[in-house]
Amino acid sequence: MDKSIKEIISKMTVEEKASLCSGLDFWNTKAVKRLGIPSIMMTDGPHGLRKQDESVEELFDINNSIPATCFPTASGLACSWDRKLVERVGIALGEECQAEGVYILLGPGANIKRSPLCGRNFEYFSEDPYLSTEIAASHIRGVQSQGVGASLKHFCANNQEHRRMTIDVVIDERTLREIYFASFEGAVKQSKPWTVMCSYNRINGEFGSQNKYTLTDVLRNEWGHDGFVVSDWGAVNDRVAGLEAGLELEMPSSGGERDKEIVDAVKNGRLSEEILDKAVERLLGITFRAVDNKKANATFDKKIHHELAREAARESMVLLKNENSILPIKREGTIALIGAFAKEPRYQGSGSSHVRPIMLESAYDGIIKSVGQKAEINYSQGYESENDVVDEKLINEAKEVAIKSDVAVVFVGLTEEYESEGYDRTHLRIPENHIKLIEAVAEVQSKTIVVLSNGSPIEMPWINKVKAVLETYLSGQATGDAVADVLFGDFSPCGKLAETFPVELSHNPSYLNFPGEGDRVEYREGLFVGYRYYDAKNIKPLFPFGFGLSYTNFEYTDIKLSKNEIFDTDVLNVSVRVKNTGKVRGKEIVQLYVRDVEKSVVRPDKELKGFEKVELDAGEEKTVTFALNKRAFAYYNTEIKDWYVETGDFEILIGKSSQEIVLKGLVRVNSTIKINRKYDINSTVGDIIGDPDGLIKANGVMYEYLKKFGMEKGLKETKKSTVTEMVKYTPLRALPGFSRGEITKDMVDELIKVLGNS
Repeated sequence: MDKSIKEIISKMTVEEKASLCSGLDFWNTKAVKRLGIPSIMMTDGPHGLRKQDESVEELFDINNSIPATCFPTASGLACSWDRKLVERVGIALGEECQAEGVYILLGPGANIKRSPLCGRNFEYFSEDPYLSTEIAASHIRGVQSQGVGASLKHFCANNQEHRRMTIDVVIDERTLREIYFASFEGAVKQSKPWTVMCSYNRINGEFGSQNKYTLTDVLRNEWGHDGFVVSDWGAVNDRVAGLEAGLELEMPSSGGERDKEIVDAVKNGRLSEEILDKAVERLLGITFRAVDNKKANATFDKKIHHELAREAARESMVLLKNENSILPIKREGTIALIGAFAKEPRYQGSGSSHVRPIMLESAYDGIIKSVGQKAEINYSQGYESENDVVDEKLINEAKEVAIKSDVAVVFVGLTEEYESEGYDRTHLRIPENHIKLIEAVAEVQSKTIVVLSNGSPIEMPWINKVKAVLETYLSGQATGDAVADVLFGDFSPCGKLAETFPVELSHNPSYLNFPGEGDRVEYREGLFVGYRYYDAKNIKPLFPFGFGLSYTNFEYTDIKLSKNEIFDTDVLNVSVRVKNTGKVRGKEIVQLYVRDVEKSVVRPDKELKGFEKVELDAGEEKTVTFALNKRAFAYYNTEIKDWYVETGDFEILIGKSSQEIVLKGLVRVNSTIKINRKYDINSTVGDIIGDPDGLIKANGVMYEYLKKFGMEKGLKETKKSTVTEMVKYTPLRALPGFSRGEITKDMVDELIKVLGNS
């Protein structure tokens, strides 16, 4: 194929080559008929196919797309922590793309949830890069198994909607590598998406659409991306600079203007034709792959996909509170369903990912069907969905229904206007009429259960007034049956939070630096995003990362490490026994975190490095295993421009959440990389004696001086005192004066020479 593509390119004019680098229209690429180059279509995802109805002229009418299965949004799906389930959802999406003649699905989104205020967080997976990249990889693998390309987006550091097309994200290299790049890296390496979509924003001064460091140096050269890069719609700033940086395709159509810019740049020598040829080669490679994988007369089973959407929804729901085991509800007596969301479900986000569902089930319908004649169901609207106004008449009607019932289930959350592509939230509250409804019902009904529908975290000042809270996120078209499955115990909830729920907005690490000032936002919290920050600050969140309750209980025992000491080139195998000690079948998400015990650089207290979901019958026990490689222990060292493991002890932590650690193990990891440290007159005594090699070389010159303070054996053996701390931070240039001539300037110069690049 490479040979034939190069032959085709050799027959193309510069104008034809340039034409392939931008869209034909809003969704299709250009064709070159004389050379047999076809046009292919790409459409929005990621949780459902949003193929615009071609008969509709208005491009931004999100409600006019062809019917497709609406799966849970990424914010919910990530709470399943289920790689295989997410891959199956990807397969279903690929099947629907094949049936509708779509060659590339725009998704998934793997941006980090830096702030819970980001209006598009419902499209993203997690605050944690490891969880995000694992789920994204599974999604891509599923879609592309069907011969349809996925487009991993939005690369990178697109973590807010406010001024998203012009904002400059100022971020240090280590944070970029460990958090924001890492959320994409595993997905690119594991699943090799056909395309990657660049972000709108600037990264450290350069637009994502023309950022050579992100698009070529990292994405292509380091991670091995072998597809093409497509712009987010309207993201291109300078088309020629973008092409040079590694942006092959601009979308949507530029009406020929950008094509002319490319042609002129080649002809006037600003752009090498070799760069253009390489871009065309990548574009044609994917185009021909897509056409070759097109399945004739492809169809899909709508009922099977709906049942998968139901499975995905219930696997993703998170039980946040269940006081006195009020859930599951018994199918008996009188049950009140209160809140407009019970009949008018909030099941997806708003914006470019808005899906027109093939079918839609409300919680009211799902519960009526589930209960049958076994219980009486009473409904009360409670509030108007279109506004935040508290309607006392509706509140009073809800109270009357609640009083007459044995239990009340209140359906509330965030309305579509609260979170959407294009703008961010300004607070974490749900609408005032939702809050007043919860409080009013709880006042008259002691058995009040809250079912939440929202795309991102909310504050819950009312939580102590209710018995149970079920977080459904935005759970797709099968939300009704899925909610019923969980409420009545046909399915034991097993989802766990993929993000932290703070008690209040001011607790969030980005609070003082979101959304920035003007066209600039500084990520001053650095590495400390999500649970990393709450751990470091010892702030108790409303609900921690990884938290979720079940209708059964699980016991963890017998943690085993394959070795007690390894090199950073080795793989450490970890196993743990998990037993279902309850009375019903259930699933548990076992989480593995790693803590650097002896860290000499700034590192989070612990970081997620493994997870597995296991299903167990009542009384059943299984062994869960993990394999940890170098990256599980490494941090990004900006001096050597690589991942580095510092020799020392690491704790292996097994937890039910980021804050509930139940088992620990210890391993010593030895580094195989030697860092050559450079010394000069401003290096300190502590710099030298903290480096074993430096201490050995320094002893001949400074031994007697260090011995006076008990520092001759290095930092670890030095007893801390005012004097030793002062000596430790003394630069070499000051030693002649402080030592009263014992150490001369010549001795200092000789010491630096001896140390060399120690």
